[in-house]
Amino acid sequence: MRIIRLRDVMSATGLARSTIYKHISENTFPKPVSMGDRCVGWIESEVQDWILERIEERDQQAGAA
Repeated sequence: MRIIRLRDVMSATGLARSTIYKHISENTFPKPVSMGDRCVGWIESEVQDWILERIEERDQQAGAA
């Protein structure tokens, strides 16, 4: 298991910081893990799973069209 920081999450998803936190508040993105005072990270596999879900949604929509 690997914990990645916000910069890596932004790079992997292509999303801006504010968009990531918006999705977190809407419970549509993996929640960060506290690593101390003012320091959080994300479990890399959870972020990768989120990306794969977006790809599956896209493919299902393309198949229905």
